[in-house]
Amino acid sequence: MNTAIRHHLLAVACALSPLAAHAASPSPYAGQQSRDIKALSGAEQADLLAGKGMGLAKAAELNGYPGPAHVLELAADLALSAEQRERTQSLWQAMDARAKSIGQQLVDAERDLDALFASRQVTRERLAAQLDRIGALQAQLRAVHLDAHLEQVRILTPQQTSRYAALRGYSAPGAPASGQGTGHGAGQHKH
Repeated sequence: MNTAIRHHLLAVACALSPLAAHAASPSPYAGQQSRDIKALSGAEQADLLAGKGMGLAKAAELNGYPGPAHVLELAADLALSAEQRERTQSLWQAMDARAKSIGQQLVDAERDLDALFASRQVTRERLAAQLDRIGALQAQLRAVHLDAHLEQVRILTPQQTSRYAALRGYSAPGAPASGQGTGHGAGQHKH
């Protein structure tokens, strides 16, 4: 074989080798086919069942609307009054109970979606209905967490909200927190 043909074949082999390597590499989903619910990891299921926030309230948290769980963790640093602590505790308990309930429903809905595919009983109509159910539950769960942040900012004073932001690493101490003066009233708590 002459040198030109060898170089050409070598060039073709080199060009094709990344394609072959890519085709042979496993999917990032490899191993997940044995999950109970394919779309949810065990940790995701546990978080949903435990009522955890999972970042669902970032729009509130990072815009100056504290979350009740973290307010309770920081109660001493925020110098919460007995009334503020009690109201925050009640707010957290209501949010937690509702989030756990919706989380259970969401896990069940994902399990049902998985079963539709596993049983080969899925149709476009069934799929659409199940996705509507899952979407509605996801929206409800997010609303539970965001509503709690919205209510929490009404329990705290503007100074406490600012302190919370600083303690959580969102702003410098003493800097006004986002969301203050918006009419959703940090410090508009009832006595």
